[in-house]
Amino acid sequence: YSAYSGYAHLGAGLTVGMSSLAAGLAIGIVGDAGVRANAQQPRLFVGMILILIFAEALGLYGLIVGLVVASTAEGKGKNLCSPYA
Repeated sequence: YSAYSGYAHLGAGLTVGMSSLAAGLAIGIVGDAGVRANAQQPRLFVGMILILIFAEALGLYGLIVGLVVASTAEGKGKNLCSPYA
């Protein structure tokens, strides 16, 4: 298991984690504000759903990028550094 693969997998994991965290935060904020606004004006429901869909797309894009980074790490980075021993 090379250092290149390790850092690539770390980067892929951080990408997925941070994008999912951002998507969850956006969905939470929009959901809270949307439910309160929907109680006052029911015609705002469609706009709220559209914003929720765009916020969910953030998480999906992060997942796709993480999968691409993790899949390209296999087999690369071998013999980049020589061992000390």
